[in-house]
Amino acid sequence: MLHCHIFRQPFTLFLTLILTISPTTQQQLTTTDLNALHQLMYSLTDVKTGGFFSTWDFSSPENACSSFAGVTCADVNNNLRVVSLYLGTGLSDSPGLAGTISDTGLYDLTELTQLVLFPGIVTGFIPSEIGHRLKNLRVISLTNNRLTGAIPESISALQNLHTLDLSHNKLTGRIPAMLTSALPELRVLVLSDNKLTGEIPEFSDDSELMHMDLRNNMLTGTLPEKIPATLRYLSLSSNGLWGPVNWVTSAYLVYLDLSMNKFSGPIKDTLLRSCTSSMYLQRNNFSGELPLQLPSSFSGYGAGSTVDLSHNYLTGNIPNYLNSVETLFLNNNHFIGKVPESYVSNVFDGMMRTLYLQHNYLTAFPMGDGEGTALPDGVALCLSYNCMVPPAVGLTACPVSAGGPVTRPLRQCDLFKSGDTIG
Repeated sequence: MLHCHIFRQPFTLFLTLILTISPTTQQQLTTTDLNALHQLMYSLTDVKTGGFFSTWDFSSPENACSSFAGVTCADVNNNLRVVSLYLGTGLSDSPGLAGTISDTGLYDLTELTQLVLFPGIVTGFIPSEIGHRLKNLRVISLTNNRLTGAIPESISALQNLHTLDLSHNKLTGRIPAMLTSALPELRVLVLSDNKLTGEIPEFSDDSELMHMDLRNNMLTGTLPEKIPATLRYLSLSSNGLWGPVNWVTSAYLVYLDLSMNKFSGPIKDTLLRSCTSSMYLQRNNFSGELPLQLPSSFSGYGAGSTVDLSHNYLTGNIPNYLNSVETLFLNNNHFIGKVPESYVSNVFDGMMRTLYLQHNYLTAFPMGDGEGTALPDGVALCLSYNCMVPPAVGLTACPVSAGGPVTRPLRQCDLFKSGDTIG
């Protein structure tokens, strides 16, 4: 029996580290760390005058730990050291920082546990020896800038790393092979919206990764043999991945996005019977019939759920068990037969808020006597371009992409019934 694990507290991308800092009035930041901050300020600059670095006053650095924005210190072996560095304000109206990250300055901050660069226009490479020089790092977040080059192999040496977010940059090359197998504490891996190539590395058997986002890259090849059983969020959308999806998803996975790739073969019941409340498999090459039934342990999808199987080559009848999905996209496939009555009743009851079935080979939408010509407020139904004359309510919410013809030409319907290929 599949038991779904529900987490009542929201899952966040960053590990919050609570640091107790009690410097005395005599304590000052070490000269090494102060000089390192100076070098970083020389290599980076505010895009807007009077921004982030306006508080970094090196003419009176006695209280750098309390007056320098983004700098957090702690007592380490009776020395006041920088342990957390947030570069930029992070405010939505801030243009952020420009320049490059000084490796010589950064490498001297040897007690650093958190390194965060807020969105800006910082360019250049990620310092290549970051993993060998800053061994205490637990969080690296360098998002929404213009960083180039490869992901440093040395990051795989950070045994305490919990979060790695390098998304929305211009990084190239392969994902380091050891990144998914040599970091026992890694829980969050976000490399989306770059120009990464090659295959997704295999995971170690004891990986406890919870959140992985690799969407919008140029990744190719087949999927890893298995995924961590602890994953809650997985997005591989908009790559060039191909082959079958044979995973057995875990009881923790609540978000799965494999859309806009080249995956093929049938959609297995191991995917459909999962606890995933958001599943995006659209715009692939999946084919064959969906399983007609799922095990009795499957309890349905429920409120807030979304399943998108559109723009594939799925055939056969629409199964009953998807009737509990709140937002369901089955359009642009090769489904046949009648729409299950449970779907019709759930649409008119308002339990199913969106049902897109256009561009299939469906033959009937069986409305009962109590189901009239108007849908509940906020409900969207599209039935155009099937092998039937759709009721009026099935056309009012069709997207522009559904096209003009209301009904599929009879010749196409006859050819599909006979088993011939429709172009």
